[in-house]
Amino acid sequence: MSRVAARSGHRFFALPVRRRPTYAPIGLKPPSQAQGQPLSNPFSTSPSQQQDDLTSSISEEPRWKVTPPRMRTGGAPNRAYRPEHAEFQVNEDPEKLDRAYIRVLGNDGDQLLTDEVKWLAVTHKSFDHGRRGFNDRLAYLGRRIVELQASLHMLAASTTTPEPIRPDELGREAFKHPALEGLAGLTQTRKQAVLDKKRTAQLADKYGLVSVMRWKPKLPGNFEGSGIDVILTQALYAIVGAISLQKGGEVANRIARERILAPLGLRG
Repeated sequence: MSRVAARSGHRFFALPVRRRPTYAPIGLKPPSQAQGQPLSNPFSTSPSQQQDDLTSSISEEPRWKVTPPRMRTGGAPNRAYRPEHAEFQVNEDPEKLDRAYIRVLGNDGDQLLTDEVKWLAVTHKSFDHGRRGFNDRLAYLGRRIVELQASLHMLAASTTTPEPIRPDELGREAFKHPALEGLAGLTQTRKQAVLDKKRTAQLADKYGLVSVMRWKPKLPGNFEGSGIDVILTQALYAIVGAISLQKGGEVANRIARERILAPLGLRG
Protein backbone atom coordinates (compact mmCIF):
# COMPACT_ATOMS: atom_id res chain seq x y z
CA MET A 1 0.00 0.00 0.00
CA SER A 2 1.33 3.41 -0.94
CA ARG A 3 1.83 5.96 1.79
CA VAL A 4 2.13 9.70 1.97
CA ALA A 5 4.64 11.42 4.19
CA ALA A 6 3.26 14.23 6.32
CA ARG A 7 5.26 16.75 8.28
CA SER A 8 4.24 18.04 11.72
CA GLY A 9 6.90 20.10 13.50
CA HIS A 10 10.09 18.02 13.51
CA ARG A 11 8.34 14.67 13.37
CA PHE A 12 7.56 12.59 10.30
CA PHE A 13 4.90 9.93 10.16
CA ALA A 14 3.10 8.08 7.36
CA LEU A 15 -0.61 8.12 6.67
CA PRO A 16 -2.36 5.48 4.61
CA VAL A 17 -4.05 6.67 1.42
CA ARG A 18 -7.69 5.71 1.28
CA ARG A 19 -8.75 4.24 -1.98
CA ARG A 20 -12.20 4.20 -3.41
CA PRO A 21 -13.62 0.67 -3.20
CA THR A 22 -14.83 -0.97 -6.40
CA TYR A 23 -17.85 -3.21 -6.57
CA ALA A 24 -18.68 -5.97 -9.02
CA PRO A 25 -21.67 -8.30 -9.06
CA ILE A 26 -20.79 -11.71 -7.65
CA GLY A 27 -20.59 -14.41 -10.29
CA LEU A 28 -20.95 -11.99 -13.21
CA LYS A 29 -18.08 -11.61 -15.62
CA PRO A 30 -17.62 -8.77 -18.10
CA PRO A 31 -18.83 -9.57 -21.61
CA SER A 32 -15.27 -9.39 -22.90
CA GLN A 33 -14.22 -12.20 -20.50
CA ALA A 34 -17.39 -14.22 -20.88
CA GLN A 35 -17.22 -14.34 -24.66
CA GLY A 36 -13.49 -14.07 -25.06
CA GLN A 37 -13.86 -11.08 -27.41
CA PRO A 38 -13.35 -7.37 -26.87
CA LEU A 39 -16.39 -5.14 -26.57
CA SER A 40 -17.56 -3.61 -29.84
CA ASN A 41 -18.24 0.09 -29.97
CA PRO A 42 -21.66 0.79 -31.46
CA PHE A 43 -20.45 4.27 -32.50
CA SER A 44 -17.32 3.00 -34.20
CA THR A 45 -16.21 4.77 -37.38
CA SER A 46 -13.88 2.03 -38.50
CA PRO A 47 -13.99 1.14 -42.22
CA SER A 48 -15.68 -2.18 -41.57
CA GLN A 49 -18.42 -0.57 -39.50
CA GLN A 50 -18.98 2.16 -42.09
CA GLN A 51 -19.14 -0.39 -44.90
CA ASP A 52 -21.74 -2.45 -43.05
CA ASP A 53 -23.88 0.62 -42.40
CA LEU A 54 -23.61 1.73 -46.03
CA THR A 55 -24.54 -1.68 -47.35
CA SER A 56 -27.55 -1.94 -45.08
CA SER A 57 -28.84 1.50 -46.07
CA ILE A 58 -28.59 1.04 -49.84
CA SER A 59 -31.91 0.36 -51.52
CA GLU A 60 -32.24 -1.21 -54.92
CA GLU A 61 -35.27 0.97 -55.69
CA PRO A 62 -34.82 4.63 -56.75
CA ARG A 63 -35.68 7.30 -54.23
CA TRP A 64 -38.66 8.62 -56.16
CA LYS A 65 -40.26 5.19 -55.92
CA VAL A 66 -39.75 4.22 -52.28
CA THR A 67 -38.95 5.99 -49.03
CA PRO A 68 -35.23 5.66 -48.13
CA PRO A 69 -34.81 2.93 -45.48
CA ARG A 70 -33.10 5.21 -42.97
CA MET A 71 -35.90 7.75 -43.18
CA ARG A 72 -38.69 5.34 -42.33
CA THR A 73 -40.29 5.65 -38.93
CA GLY A 74 -40.09 2.69 -36.60
CA GLY A 75 -43.47 3.18 -34.95
CA ALA A 76 -46.98 3.31 -36.24
CA PRO A 77 -47.82 6.18 -38.61
CA ASN A 78 -49.72 9.17 -37.29
CA ARG A 79 -53.43 8.72 -37.56
CA ALA A 80 -55.39 11.36 -39.43
CA TYR A 81 -58.21 12.99 -37.57
CA ARG A 82 -60.51 11.87 -40.38
CA PRO A 83 -60.35 8.52 -42.16
CA GLU A 84 -60.59 10.08 -45.64
CA HIS A 85 -57.40 12.07 -44.93
CA ALA A 86 -55.27 9.00 -44.32
CA GLU A 87 -54.64 8.01 -47.95
CA PHE A 88 -54.39 10.08 -51.12
CA GLN A 89 -53.48 8.33 -54.33
CA VAL A 90 -50.87 9.95 -56.59
CA ASN A 91 -49.41 8.97 -59.92
CA GLU A 92 -46.72 6.27 -59.91
CA ASP A 93 -46.70 5.56 -63.67
CA PRO A 94 -43.50 6.80 -65.43
CA GLU A 95 -45.17 6.71 -68.86
CA LYS A 96 -47.95 9.00 -67.69
CA LEU A 97 -45.32 11.38 -66.33
CA ASP A 98 -43.45 11.36 -69.65
CA ARG A 99 -46.63 12.28 -71.53
CA ALA A 100 -47.10 15.25 -69.21
CA TYR A 101 -43.53 16.43 -69.84
CA ILE A 102 -44.11 16.22 -73.59
CA ARG A 103 -47.16 18.48 -73.20
CA VAL A 104 -45.18 20.96 -71.10
CA LEU A 105 -41.88 21.00 -73.00
CA GLY A 106 -42.90 19.94 -76.49
CA ASN A 107 -41.57 17.09 -78.61
CA ASP A 108 -38.94 14.95 -76.86
CA GLY A 109 -39.69 16.82 -73.65
CA ASP A 110 -39.50 13.55 -71.76
CA GLN A 111 -35.83 13.21 -72.79
CA LEU A 112 -34.57 16.52 -71.38
CA LEU A 113 -34.36 15.43 -67.74
CA THR A 114 -33.29 12.31 -65.90
CA ASP A 115 -35.93 10.11 -64.32
CA GLU A 116 -35.05 11.14 -60.78
CA VAL A 117 -35.25 14.86 -61.59
CA LYS A 118 -38.50 14.46 -63.50
CA TRP A 119 -40.15 13.03 -60.42
CA LEU A 120 -38.48 15.54 -58.12
CA ALA A 121 -39.82 18.53 -60.10
CA VAL A 122 -43.45 17.45 -59.62
CA THR A 123 -43.11 16.40 -55.96
CA HIS A 124 -44.35 18.76 -53.25
CA LYS A 125 -42.94 18.59 -49.73
CA SER A 126 -46.34 17.49 -48.40
CA PHE A 127 -45.90 14.14 -50.15
CA ASP A 128 -44.45 11.44 -47.88
CA HIS A 129 -43.37 14.18 -45.43
CA GLY A 130 -40.70 15.29 -47.89
CA ARG A 131 -38.68 12.09 -47.41
CA ARG A 132 -38.41 11.44 -51.14
CA GLY A 133 -37.23 14.94 -51.95
CA PHE A 134 -39.28 17.96 -53.00
CA ASN A 135 -39.18 20.76 -55.53
CA ASP A 136 -38.83 23.93 -53.41
CA ARG A 137 -35.34 24.90 -54.60
CA LEU A 138 -36.01 24.03 -58.22
CA ALA A 139 -39.15 26.15 -58.12
CA TYR A 140 -37.27 29.09 -56.61
CA LEU A 141 -34.73 29.01 -59.44
CA GLY A 142 -37.36 28.52 -62.14
CA ARG A 143 -39.47 31.40 -60.86
CA ARG A 144 -36.53 33.78 -61.04
CA ILE A 145 -35.86 32.71 -64.63
CA VAL A 146 -39.48 33.22 -65.68
CA GLU A 147 -39.71 36.61 -63.93
CA LEU A 148 -36.49 37.77 -65.60
CA GLN A 149 -37.74 36.79 -69.05
CA ALA A 150 -41.04 38.54 -68.36
CA SER A 151 -39.21 41.72 -67.35
CA LEU A 152 -37.03 41.65 -70.46
CA HIS A 153 -40.08 41.18 -72.67
CA MET A 154 -41.95 44.07 -71.06
CA LEU A 155 -38.89 46.28 -71.31
CA ALA A 156 -38.43 45.59 -75.02
CA ALA A 157 -42.09 45.63 -76.07
CA SER A 158 -43.42 48.47 -73.96
CA THR A 159 -45.56 51.00 -75.83
CA THR A 160 -46.38 53.07 -72.78
CA THR A 161 -46.00 56.77 -73.39
CA PRO A 162 -43.49 58.15 -70.95
CA GLU A 163 -44.56 60.88 -68.59
CA PRO A 164 -43.65 64.42 -69.73
CA ILE A 165 -40.45 65.65 -68.20
CA ARG A 166 -40.96 68.58 -65.92
CA PRO A 167 -38.59 71.50 -66.39
CA ASP A 168 -35.80 71.49 -63.88
CA GLU A 169 -35.34 74.53 -61.70
CA LEU A 170 -31.58 74.47 -62.28
CA GLY A 171 -31.82 73.88 -66.00
CA ARG A 172 -30.58 70.30 -65.89
CA GLU A 173 -31.57 67.76 -68.53
CA ALA A 174 -32.51 64.16 -67.76
CA PHE A 175 -30.44 61.42 -69.33
CA LYS A 176 -32.07 59.82 -72.38
CA HIS A 177 -31.25 56.59 -74.14
CA PRO A 178 -33.20 54.34 -76.56
CA ALA A 179 -32.75 51.35 -74.24
CA LEU A 180 -34.64 53.20 -71.49
CA GLU A 181 -37.67 54.19 -73.54
CA GLY A 182 -39.69 51.15 -72.46
CA LEU A 183 -38.79 51.48 -68.78
CA ALA A 184 -42.11 53.15 -67.99
CA GLY A 185 -43.99 49.98 -68.96
CA LEU A 186 -41.96 47.76 -66.64
CA THR A 187 -43.87 47.82 -63.37
CA GLN A 188 -44.26 45.30 -60.62
CA THR A 189 -48.04 45.54 -60.85
CA ARG A 190 -48.05 44.58 -64.53
CA LYS A 191 -45.65 41.70 -64.02
CA GLN A 192 -47.70 40.35 -61.11
CA ALA A 193 -50.83 40.53 -63.26
CA VAL A 194 -49.18 38.46 -65.99
CA LEU A 195 -47.68 35.88 -63.60
CA ASP A 196 -50.65 35.66 -61.28
CA LYS A 197 -50.85 32.28 -59.59
CA LYS A 198 -54.39 31.73 -60.88
CA ARG A 199 -53.23 32.13 -64.48
CA THR A 200 -50.09 30.02 -64.10
CA ALA A 201 -52.07 27.33 -62.29
CA GLN A 202 -54.58 27.21 -65.15
CA LEU A 203 -51.72 26.84 -67.60
CA ALA A 204 -50.19 24.01 -65.55
CA ASP A 205 -53.60 22.32 -65.37
CA LYS A 206 -53.92 22.66 -69.15
CA TYR A 207 -50.59 20.84 -69.51
CA GLY A 208 -51.93 18.05 -67.30
CA LEU A 209 -49.60 18.50 -64.32
CA VAL A 210 -52.47 18.04 -61.89
CA SER A 211 -52.70 14.36 -62.84
CA VAL A 212 -49.01 13.61 -62.25
CA MET A 213 -48.22 15.95 -59.38
CA ARG A 214 -47.30 14.23 -56.11
CA TRP A 215 -48.67 15.94 -53.03
CA LYS A 216 -51.02 15.41 -50.13
CA PRO A 217 -53.82 17.97 -49.89
CA LYS A 218 -54.93 19.16 -46.51
CA LEU A 219 -58.55 18.71 -47.61
CA PRO A 220 -58.80 15.90 -50.18
CA GLY A 221 -62.31 16.99 -51.10
CA ASN A 222 -61.32 20.64 -51.55
CA PHE A 223 -58.25 21.13 -53.72
CA GLU A 224 -58.69 24.89 -53.92
CA GLY A 225 -58.82 25.15 -50.14
CA SER A 226 -55.66 23.00 -49.99
CA GLY A 227 -53.72 25.50 -52.13
CA ILE A 228 -53.58 23.64 -55.41
CA ASP A 229 -52.96 26.88 -57.35
CA VAL A 230 -49.70 27.50 -55.49
CA ILE A 231 -48.60 23.88 -55.80
CA LEU A 232 -49.33 23.71 -59.54
CA THR A 233 -47.45 26.97 -60.13
CA GLN A 234 -44.54 25.67 -58.08
CA ALA A 235 -44.36 22.48 -60.16
CA LEU A 236 -44.34 24.51 -63.39
CA TYR A 237 -41.51 26.72 -62.14
CA ALA A 238 -39.62 23.68 -60.83
CA ILE A 239 -39.54 22.16 -64.30
CA VAL A 240 -37.92 25.34 -65.64
CA GLY A 241 -35.39 25.29 -62.80
CA ALA A 242 -34.54 21.65 -63.48
CA ILE A 243 -34.05 22.40 -67.19
CA SER A 244 -31.69 25.24 -66.27
CA LEU A 245 -29.52 22.98 -64.11
CA GLN A 246 -29.38 20.05 -66.53
CA LYS A 247 -29.54 21.73 -69.96
CA GLY A 248 -28.30 25.26 -69.31
CA GLY A 249 -29.73 28.75 -69.13
CA GLU A 250 -30.28 29.16 -72.86
CA VAL A 251 -32.66 26.21 -73.04
CA ALA A 252 -34.41 27.26 -69.83
CA ASN A 253 -34.92 30.81 -71.14
CA ARG A 254 -36.42 29.48 -74.36
CA ILE A 255 -38.78 27.17 -72.45
CA ALA A 256 -39.85 30.06 -70.22
CA ARG A 257 -40.61 32.29 -73.20
CA GLU A 258 -42.27 29.73 -75.47
CA ARG A 259 -44.04 27.41 -73.05
CA ILE A 260 -45.03 29.77 -70.22
CA LEU A 261 -44.94 33.46 -71.17
CA ALA A 262 -46.32 33.09 -74.71
CA PRO A 263 -49.45 31.19 -73.56
CA LEU A 264 -49.92 33.85 -70.86
CA GLY A 265 -49.99 36.61 -73.47
CA LEU A 266 -46.37 37.80 -73.69
CA ARG A 267 -45.55 36.97 -77.29
CA GLY A 268 -42.85 38.17 -79.60
